[in-house]
Amino acid sequence: MATRQGLDTSIVNRLGADEQALFFAVKAEFDTDDILVWSGTDDLIINSETYTGAGTLLNISNSEDNLELKSNGLVIGLSGMDTTVVNYALTENYQNRPITVFLGYVMGGTNEVAGTLTLFKGRMTSLIINDTPDGSTVTIDAENRLVDLDRPSNFRYTKESQNYLHSGDTGFNRVASMQDKQINWGKTSDSVTTSEDSDSGEINISGGGR
Repeated sequence: MATRQGLDTSIVNRLGADEQALFFAVKAEFDTDDILVWSGTDDLIINSETYTGAGTLLNISNSEDNLELKSNGLVIGLSGMDTTVVNYALTENYQNRPITVFLGYVMGGTNEVAGTLTLFKGRMTSLIINDTPDGSTVTIDAENRLVDLDRPSNFRYTKESQNYLHSGDTGFNRVASMQDKQINWGKTSDSVTTSEDSDSGEINISGGGR
């Protein structure tokens, strides 16, 4: 764990401490604004951004981290949220929007952050709202970007694909004409004659060609 990328010295020191005050924080990036919540109470400052305390109303599923190059999804639940969160869930284009989950430590008995690391970074794929007498519950399914490795890109080495990615690029304009192109790399005639000059010892080759 101590060799994980993005793990700074402050986190390593906390991992070795006898007592640890852990917290989780979620940053969901919608088009209009970002939803910033964390698993404690009151406000918390992470990277100059203010996270609102959700307490036990914030639920995060298990996150797996292994040596295999594969995608592991994540489920995040927010209960009893105010109308702002619900309105984003109802009106915003949430699919493929970025979502980040942080794991961090606070100084004992305070809301001062001792260090954080990125536990999960991916994209929102689905969002479900359940209304209850106690309020609305928002459940977000997120996927890791590694899932793209299993998806076909649907792009080819053609002029059309290249112009879709980079408008005006002419690098692949002649790819189609190369498919039936016949290239004569070199051709030697059937008859080649040689003669030796007795005075100089040089050998002259006549006939043939390229």
